[in-house]
Amino acid sequence: MNNKILFLILLPLVSLFSQSAGNSGLSFLKLGFGARNVALGDAGTALSSDVTALFYNPSALAINPASEVMIMHNEWIQDVRSEILGARTIIFGLPVAIGFNVTSIDDIEVRINPGDPITKFNANYFFGSLSTGHIIFDNFYFGASVKYLYEGIYVDESTGWGFDFGASYLTSIKGLNVSAVIKNLGSMKELRSESTKLPSEFRIGPSYSFTLQDKYQITSAVEFQKYLPTSDIHFNMGAEVLYDQLIALRVGYQTGYISKNITAGLGLMWGNLSIDYALAPFQLGLGDGNILSLQFKF
Repeated sequence: MNNKILFLILLPLVSLFSQSAGNSGLSFLKLGFGARNVALGDAGTALSSDVTALFYNPSALAINPASEVMIMHNEWIQDVRSEILGARTIIFGLPVAIGFNVTSIDDIEVRINPGDPITKFNANYFFGSLSTGHIIFDNFYFGASVKYLYEGIYVDESTGWGFDFGASYLTSIKGLNVSAVIKNLGSMKELRSESTKLPSEFRIGPSYSFTLQDKYQITSAVEFQKYLPTSDIHFNMGAEVLYDQLIALRVGYQTGYISKNITAGLGLMWGNLSIDYALAPFQLGLGDGNILSLQFKF
């Protein structure tokens, strides 16, 4: 069987990133946003306080209000590709962020009998999101996102809406923050005869950052992750060493997956520009995920 056909079957049913079959689809919503977060074991709920917070935890948009933009290319496994754009700024004193994700699987072969395929088609997925965050009281932040969703498989199409709600708390211990989010609440219209269930999830975890010898900034995080439609539980963890605000080395680890665990990456900073790369190796002959993102603050 053609690998792309096999992956298309697995995508809505098993979702290579989960271990419970048939409970949710739109697995592109599970892919990480920003090479830094992916390299850190996808622990972005606790770690992201930049533009990538629009995907992980919108409350963090209010912690460090700024204007920035990020573009990302994700060359995932089994010919899955994603192009992602995120931007945020301040409008009337309120942090606002928009995000776009276009994910596709190309040249999927249609066969009735052994032999040459009778045709080929693409599977396409998209979301466009709007996010904001606000401080509720001292050191406690709340945020929300709304997402327009689209999926197109062969001749069938469907649209829907998703919602994220997040909270962040900056503890009295310097550098120690605790974050939580519930993501992908919502629904899709029917795709031919049945609507796709969103991969709703809950995450919670702390992050801790400190400076060593003035030039080394050490950051670490651990997250508990639970996909609500399934029995899957994961722990995402990562650590980063940033030297002199110039170069960062990162490593991450994820539990509870059959085909992946370790992630790694690096980052280069030059003024307001950051270039980040992440490697997510898979087992079972599935290949490697390679993520590159560019981020600019202004």
